[in-house]
Amino acid sequence: MSTEAPLSRLFKHIQRHRGTVRLATFASIMNKLWDLAPPLLIGVAVDVVVEREDSLLAGFGVIDPWHQLILLSVLTFLIWGLESIFEYWYGILWRNLAQTVQHELRVDTFSHVQKQGMSWFDERQKGDLMAIMNDDINQLERFLDKGANDLLQVSTTVLVVGAVFIAISWEIAIFAVLPIPIIIWGSFKYQRSLEPRYAEVRKTAGTMNALLENDLSGIATIQSFTAEEVEKDRLESLSQSYREANRKAIRLSAAFVPMIRMAILLGFTATLLLGGWITLEGTLAVGAYSVLVFMTQRLLWPLTRLGETFDLYQRAMASSTRVLDLLASPIEIREGVHDPEIGDVAKSDIEIEDLKFSYPNRNPVFSGLNLTIPAQKTIGLVGSTGSGKTTLTKLLLRFNEISDGKISWSDAPIKEWKLEKLRKSIALVDQHITLFPTTIMENIRYGNPDADDSAVENAAKVAEAFDFIQELPEKWQTLVGEGGHRLSGGQRQRIAIARAVLKDAPFLILDEATSAVDNETEAALQRSIAKISDNRTTLIIAHRLSTIRNAHQIIVLDNGVIAERGTHEELLELDGQYRKLWAVQTGE
Repeated sequence: MSTEAPLSRLFKHIQRHRGTVRLATFASIMNKLWDLAPPLLIGVAVDVVVEREDSLLAGFGVIDPWHQLILLSVLTFLIWGLESIFEYWYGILWRNLAQTVQHELRVDTFSHVQKQGMSWFDERQKGDLMAIMNDDINQLERFLDKGANDLLQVSTTVLVVGAVFIAISWEIAIFAVLPIPIIIWGSFKYQRSLEPRYAEVRKTAGTMNALLENDLSGIATIQSFTAEEVEKDRLESLSQSYREANRKAIRLSAAFVPMIRMAILLGFTATLLLGGWITLEGTLAVGAYSVLVFMTQRLLWPLTRLGETFDLYQRAMASSTRVLDLLASPIEIREGVHDPEIGDVAKSDIEIEDLKFSYPNRNPVFSGLNLTIPAQKTIGLVGSTGSGKTTLTKLLLRFNEISDGKISWSDAPIKEWKLEKLRKSIALVDQHITLFPTTIMENIRYGNPDADDSAVENAAKVAEAFDFIQELPEKWQTLVGEGGHRLSGGQRQRIAIARAVLKDAPFLILDEATSAVDNETEAALQRSIAKISDNRTTLIIAHRLSTIRNAHQIIVLDNGVIAERGTHEELLELDGQYRKLWAVQTGE
């Protein structure tokens, strides 16, 4: 976690837009300069009415009072026009900048998250990551949209009005600006006090978001266990914590404006009384006194918005810290430069040498695994739960990094491969099927975005999915729903296999690819697997041994160690673990 100030970190991240920031800053300052001009015009107008031919404007050659008023009217139109133009421009620039930064941060954080390994995700809650990429980035957008302009305009007001006061009467200026140090001191004090409170608000919001995401994903489990009240109580507890965190921040921020109002009252009263007394004594012109009274209000009253601005600022900085910390999190998976030809990859064995791996704070999964996956052959992988079958697929795809040892393919360790090339060379059908909330056609085409419709349909035929798709009312344009919930488990699995077929990678991994299908469908899928495995390196992980019966070699894993290996017939003759598993499944 960086110790650098959040605002400094944010501006470093958006420095590519420094030209826009400068232009928006210029527009905000110019708008405020012209906004402060009307009180001066009022003072000059009072001076014209009172002094007539002896007024300030008369000294510039406009003697007639009526002509002076006409000149003031023209200047008023000009000033209001310039103020409106710059208000339009700062509005356009700040708002577009806010939207651009919001868009880029969301894309950057999502891209960064996608590069992380699976162990990184194991340590984080998906709901909290969603809160950072959505709610926290939205907080930054609100600050850039409004807060940055407010801070600039308040600063401009203090400087310009302070200069006008000193030019007219430095004695009155001293009393008028007395509240400003109090306001600045209070602002910094409140800023430091609000910072940890809003950090707690954002942390609690992330935790609550994680619970909601988890509960919505697991609604079927909640309802089946009639645990609705339990989950409601958990949400109520977290929501109460979120409310309390906000209350602590609100109690502090709400006191800010009343404190500023009292400070403003002191400054305004001092200007009113002292300026009035000097004017009555004849030392100060009536017009100048009018300027001072109006300027005092213009100087001090906008400072009441500092409470809202600092509140917005602190919320944004708390969110900025979370977003930038996420972007600064190191990427565990580093890619190399090895970029072999697909033809060479298809003919290369995969060599696993002395492989060691363990998940954080857990016993080792592999303590020295040695295995060769021969090119264009089918290898079956079986073993009890926890033996390391799925972990091996994650290591082959570099979802996780090995602790020690080496996995080589195409004459190079996979650590030296380009990640994109490695993963494009492997087609995975996972036991946990992920389908996207679009059509069946697009879900299969995910395997190869450039494939035409006929290629998609052929892939579905190989996966034995074509017939059931044709029977659906919308056929290929059927929406599968979120996670594919509108399809059965077997249908989802066949769509996933079709997607892998369309990818046409030289290495195919089927992780429990027939786990959610009936016997008839399994037989159909076995025919499909036989077709797509032909002349392709294939690794089939299966609990159903019938799925891998015809594999060129079957590996039996036991606690990360190869206990047995051989063909189906050879393993039956060994009368070991495989024979026992076969006996259980066949009822012998």
